[in-house]
Amino acid sequence: MARIEEKLRALGLALPPPLKPPSGVVLPFQFVRVVGRRALIAGHGPQDPDGSVAQPRGKVGRDITVEQGYHAARLTALAILGSLQRALGDLDRIGAWTRVFGMVNGFSDLILELFGPEIGAHSRSAVGMAELPFDIPVEIEGEVELS
Repeated sequence: MARIEEKLRALGLALPPPLKPPSGVVLPFQFVRVVGRRALIAGHGPQDPDGSVAQPRGKVGRDITVEQGYHAARLTALAILGSLQRALGDLDRIGAWTRVFGMVNGFSDLILELFGPEIGAHSRSAVGMAELPFDIPVEIEGEVELS
């Protein structure tokens, strides 16, 4: 079994299946686009284990707590890892997390826990948003370099 999959299992975490968008919504893009040794990751939100958009929804600090936002960011990390695994076949192909554009620390903490400081360290932008798609509290996009 791959190293990252072993760590996920040891933490009791599972990767969700592909996103099940709300009824009538068409998402006309790839969630991961591999170009050479780079994998560009489209914006992801938190997903439940069945692939649906996770609850609770709303703005962090107004509708949901900071702790709920942190958990949503961890769920978003799992959604991204699921998309990467489907695109790459093996998360151990990730040689470096290079850039993350996100909203809450829960993502960075989980990536560093799984990949360690050498591979998991990344530059990051964190901004507040007035509104996100489907009223999700967190959306994260990024880029990884493949080894």
